[in-house]
Amino acid sequence: MASPLDRGGLPGHRVSVSPLDTAAAARHVATTEDGQRLSLAEQVAQVPTDPGCYLWKDASGEVIYVGKAKNLRARMKQYVQLTDDREKIPLMMQLVASFDYIVVDNEHEALVLERNLIGQYHPYFNVDYKDDKSYPYIAVTHGDVFPAIKYTREKHKPKTRYYGPYTDARAARETIDTIRKVTPICSATCAEWKRVRRLLDKRPDDAGIIGLICAQKGRPCFDYHVGRGPGVCAGMISPEEYAVNVRRVERFLSGHRSELTRELKEDMAEAAAELDFERAGRIKRRLDVVDGLDDRQQVVFPTSVDIDLIGFYREETIAGACVFVVREGRTVRTCEFIVDKGLDVAEDELVAGFVKRYYDETADIPAEVDVAVDLEDADVIGQWLSAKRGRKCTVHRPQRGEKRHLLETCERNARHALMRYMMRTGYADDRTNQALLQLESALALDGPPMRIECFDISTLHGRFTVASMVVFTDGRPDKSQYRRFKIRTELDEANDFASMSEVLGRRYAPERMADERFGSRPDLLVVDGGKPQLTAAMRQLEQLGLDIPVCGLAKADEEVFVPWDDTPVVLPSGSASLYLMKQVRDESHRFAITFHRELRDRAMTVSVLDEVEGVGPTRKRAIMRHFGSMKRLRAATVDEIAAVKGIPAAVAQAVYDTLRA
Repeated sequence: MASPLDRGGLPGHRVSVSPLDTAAAARHVATTEDGQRLSLAEQVAQVPTDPGCYLWKDASGEVIYVGKAKNLRARMKQYVQLTDDREKIPLMMQLVASFDYIVVDNEHEALVLERNLIGQYHPYFNVDYKDDKSYPYIAVTHGDVFPAIKYTREKHKPKTRYYGPYTDARAARETIDTIRKVTPICSATCAEWKRVRRLLDKRPDDAGIIGLICAQKGRPCFDYHVGRGPGVCAGMISPEEYAVNVRRVERFLSGHRSELTRELKEDMAEAAAELDFERAGRIKRRLDVVDGLDDRQQVVFPTSVDIDLIGFYREETIAGACVFVVREGRTVRTCEFIVDKGLDVAEDELVAGFVKRYYDETADIPAEVDVAVDLEDADVIGQWLSAKRGRKCTVHRPQRGEKRHLLETCERNARHALMRYMMRTGYADDRTNQALLQLESALALDGPPMRIECFDISTLHGRFTVASMVVFTDGRPDKSQYRRFKIRTELDEANDFASMSEVLGRRYAPERMADERFGSRPDLLVVDGGKPQLTAAMRQLEQLGLDIPVCGLAKADEEVFVPWDDTPVVLPSGSASLYLMKQVRDESHRFAITFHRELRDRAMTVSVLDEVEGVGPTRKRAIMRHFGSMKRLRAATVDEIAAVKGIPAAVAQAVYDTLRA
């Protein structure tokens, strides 16, 4: 059976898989010598302990997850034994029927191979861009004698260097236009440049005399006449001189403009010294273009640093990502992306997956990549980026200072990018409709629950016990319908069951059901808790003679308890229905705890001074401000209390006597 590399692996990458290992890994149904079928755990036990990549597959043989490991067997055992604490793992392993693995020499090779396999298979459980569109890049065709610049969305070619990605196509085209004003370079769309390339493809041995050939037979293109082309088509420039322009263009694209500015100033001074004022004027105009770019850019660091800062904002099953590209202390561009995994994956996995995808497709690698979380494989990713860059690159989590501040700005921009995407695509409406239909099916309702009411109890050892009622209409919070209740039942300790029975009895009493201010009859009643809370709610509804669909949502495992089955309903991880139920539950908890704290804080403001005749809020505030604490006030004499501004001697004596009593 062909190994995964035969289906599109890393060209020229050395991978060692022994025949025995390949057979154990690649067979969909592994068996023992006597024909007994091996379990998945038994198959994993035969996997080697070498570094490599593993590919989990479903029953149809489709790859649903790709990962890398320093020790393949130990890492894969965490999946089959469910000791990996990520929320998605139990659901994923229910779908896994078989696996492949590939052994490599070290972690660095495993990371490169992992990124390649994810790009090949696009597994459902791996982090990737939300949409499968290709983002715009600016490319320089290094495979040509006269490399050209171009705007492209093509799949990356081996002899072309790519800069980006750009999430704004117009910005990418404007950047190319600016570059050609600063340093003349051929455009890949130029017909004359294409003619020269065809000549060289037919007769590669003529590369040394191509200038003479073009001077005799070529004609200058329009870009040459307006100063944006160097004149390759007319033999006006040699390959060596052209290479200098290419290096300047690449420094410009990398954000390193100080060296480019210095070289242009030297060229201008040289032209002026030779009395070639026309050329000096052209160079001066190019310098003005560069200076104009710097004027529009915000200085974010007092020192010249080359860093990328990546911020995220997560929402349900998608996330927004924003990249600030800082070169020589200035933000040269920002890029925004939508990633197809949100709250259903761990934050470090989301960040690591995005970093690998982003830098796999760009040649613009900084000296430092700043993210908001500690990555488990930060050192390996740093080694991979260093190899791509040719110099050291580190992955860092800033804790304070300018970098931390700018990273927070990235996160705010990521949030705005995600909100714009959701509004533009109608994502929220689609997910809400899906959630209501999924709940109808999962909870066996007569129709979609257009009105959901959820109750939660908040107490402190039986004191200040309150209940909240939140309402979701058409899948969205309807705050005008929210209600809160003080529990009247005398409680010596916390009793959620008695409290829940009381509040449901008050809410669904006949007079409340007839009161238009409480809205219509709910399609679904949700109580915060498990089976006991559900039983209390059902008993109360039965006493009221009401037939309202009811369920309980437990906090621990996000299980939904229903009246007709002792086994809870488990909504799929990452599903719209689970997200809606958690949103309803969390909103009811927030509303209840807010009311509880309000009552508790109000009670804490009551003090012994409220019992003293003649001491109102103003005098009480003056006394406490003067002494600072009840301990110091209790130790004060009558004269010291009377010394407080606005406190008569008689009132001071009353305060003193009350404290002593």
